[in-house]
Parts: sequence; structure tokens; C-alpha cells
Amino acid sequence: MLHLASLLATPGVHIYGWRHPDADPATDMNFDFYAETTQAAERAKLDAIFLADSVAVPGYEKPEVATTGKSQYPKLAGLEPISLITALAPLTRNIGLIATMTTTYNEPYHVARRMASLDHISKGRAGWNLVTSEAEEESLNFGFEKHVEHSRRYVRGGEFCDVVTALWDSWDEDAFVLDKATGQIFDPAKVRRIDHKGEFFTVQGPLNVPRPPQGHPVIAQAGASDPGRELAARTADLAFVAAQTVDEAKEYYDDVKGRMSRYGRPKDSLRILPGIVPVVADTDEQAARIVDQLAGFLTDEDAVRQLQRWAGDLDLTTLPLDAPLPDLPEVNHAKGRQKMLIDMARRDNLTLGELARRFAGTLGHRLVFGSPQTIADDLQLWYESGAADGFMLIFPYYPRPAIDFFDKVVPELQRRGLFRAEYSGTTLRENLEIPVPANQFHNS
Repeated sequence: MLHLASLLATPGVHIYGWRHPDADPATDMNFDFYAETTQAAERAKLDAIFLADSVAVPGYEKPEVATTGKSQYPKLAGLEPISLITALAPLTRNIGLIATMTTTYNEPYHVARRMASLDHISKGRAGWNLVTSEAEEESLNFGFEKHVEHSRRYVRGGEFCDVVTALWDSWDEDAFVLDKATGQIFDPAKVRRIDHKGEFFTVQGPLNVPRPPQGHPVIAQAGASDPGRELAARTADLAFVAAQTVDEAKEYYDDVKGRMSRYGRPKDSLRILPGIVPVVADTDEQAARIVDQLAGFLTDEDAVRQLQRWAGDLDLTTLPLDAPLPDLPEVNHAKGRQKMLIDMARRDNLTLGELARRFAGTLGHRLVFGSPQTIADDLQLWYESGAADGFMLIFPYYPRPAIDFFDKVVPELQRRGLFRAEYSGTTLRENLEIPVPANQFHNS
């Protein structure tokens, strides 16, 4: 069956979705919203909720943001995801809880410890979204004058992941004997130092948290560049990607899964979930009116400013809206997303204004709107075409679009036998149907 997760991209992925009459614009700081929405997702039997993160206020240094208080980024500040997801754990029982932590501005021991703790607290439902940091502003908060070069971030990210997984493996599951009669706390044969010495990190270990219930918390990634695809093939359990067409999604799916054999990994140990932005209504016409209403909040200028982030030093605001997208200089952050924008513009023969408006409503993810039956038809086509193992749901605003999907589309998918009616396990790995990794030190 297909898998569904929900990226809680508060206050909404549409840059002005929070201005919709039904939207709650203050969801970023509303814990009750997160609790109620996660519980609703669990009632719908979703695999996981997913929290993105940035360790900077995006775009704050731009004069039009700092002086006006207006921004093309819908989310400027919010709750730290590990704190949030830990608070959600005791309020839920089955749904996976995935939080983002960057490998560029963290240390492996910290991440290994936090994620292992969350896996114990949640009884095996934790996931780590491994990112190398897209936003260039983040570097200025950690003592760097500029963002680390893209390829170096991925080399560091790969070594970071190796250290984290080694730390998770530093204890065996049954290492702690806690024998009251003898006073023995642990079995010395079942714990070891990792003694990692690499290009970026020197870490002795062992971790001061026992081995997580899942062996390793689920590792998620969203990189679409070639280094990102390679890292996903080597390390990821779940990959989240933006794709506009079945062919585009299938190319990513086949490419990443085709690389996994290099690392001795079976293809079914990775789930690939393209992002979609669903707008659900009782009829296709009603859904189209909601989409038009959201589009009405945008000006062309707002949309182009939102696109500027992927244009490097080229100032798109000086170009005519009815002109084609010019060649863009290479950027040092989301290279995969920039390529997707260029491909979209060329494939669909979009003007700069058309591309900007399409992107501003979805951040490059695919808009799917209509009745529950229409949306289910679309998801079934993609799934049965071999383009996806499931989908990452990203809503234009909150809370109604999320609740409508859970209450209307999920039952239609269940009626078709495409989605579970009950959870098959108690851990995130069990529900994603991916194996618990073997302890890498058992044969050493």
C-alpha cells in the first residue's frame, strides 16, 4: 500500500495562504494546533508528521523585509522541532514523528543523543530529517562569513551520518543487565567506543543513551541534486522530493533506487514520497474556486521576489514578467530545486511571471485540487506508475485543508484498498515497512 506523511509547513506552503479567511495565521506558535493536527493525522493512519526547520530568519536582512515587516517567506519564526516533537510523543501512540536537524551547524554526538532519546520516549517512532542547510543566512549565526560550499556540505553530511549511526550502534540492545545481586550494570562485551577519526569529526563514543528501539531512528532526506541523491541512496530510509510530472518523479525514483545496490541496500529499504499540495472540496469546481482565491492574494511582484532566492546574483525584479526565464547563475544552496524550476519553465514554456506565480503557491511542489475522488485518482495513477511509494502532504494553509484531506481523501484511498485502515505496527519502521538495520559492530 502507499504511504502518506504530512509536512506541517505552518502557517502554510502558499506564501499568502495564511491570509485566507479560513486560515489560522498563528499556527507557528500554537502547540494546541500541532497536537490536534497530529492526532487527526494519526486517526487517519498516516505514517508520520514531518517538521522542517531553519536556524535563521530567512530574508530578514533584505531592506524590504527589515523595514516593512513584510516577507515573501510565510514562516519567519516558530517552535524548535525537537522540543515540539518530544512534546507530541506522549499525546500520540502510532504516528511517526520526524524532525529536521542540520549536519552543517550541529555536531554528530548532539544529534545522535537527541534522536536516540526521542526514539525511546516515543517507543520507536522517531525520525531524523538529515539536511545540509539550504538557507545561506544560517551561516551568519554560526561564525561563518558565508555559506559552506554545496559539495563540501554533502561530504560533511555523509561523514556526520556515519558518526551518528555508529553512535546508535555503540550499545547492543541487551547491553544493560542491571543485576542487583552482583552489582553489574552492563555487559562489557556489548558496548564499544566508535573511535571515529575523519575529515570533519573525531568522536570517541560510546553514546550515553542506549541503542534506540528502532536500532536507528528513521533517516529522511530531501536532496534532489546529484550529491543529495547519492547520500539518499547510501543512508536514507525515506526521501522527500519535489516533482511536477510522473516522468520527472519516475526518473528520480529509478535513479535513486538504482544507486542503492552500490551500498548493498535493497530497493525496498527506502520509501520515496513526492510532495503534493492538495486542495480538497466536495466538487472539482469548488476546489478550483479555492485555488483561484489563493492566487488572488498574490501580486506578480510578490511572486517574483519569492522566486529570487533561486536566481543568485541575477535580479529578476528588473525583468519583464512576460519574458521567458533567463539562464540563471548557479547557486550555492538548493541546486536541485533551481534545476527543477528551470526545467519547469522550459518544459511548459512559462514566462517569468507565470513561473513565479506557480512556484509561490507551492514552493515547487505539485498542486493537486478537486473532489476526494479526483485527488484519489491522481495519487493512484502516480503510485501505480511506479513514480512514488506514497506522498508527502503539504497544505496551503491550516487547519481546514489538512482536516479535509484526512477526513475525505484518506477514506477514499482506503475504499480503493490503496491505504491502510489500521496501523500494521507500533514503530515508524514497521509502518513504513522498512527493516531494522543490523548493528555494524557485531562482525567486528
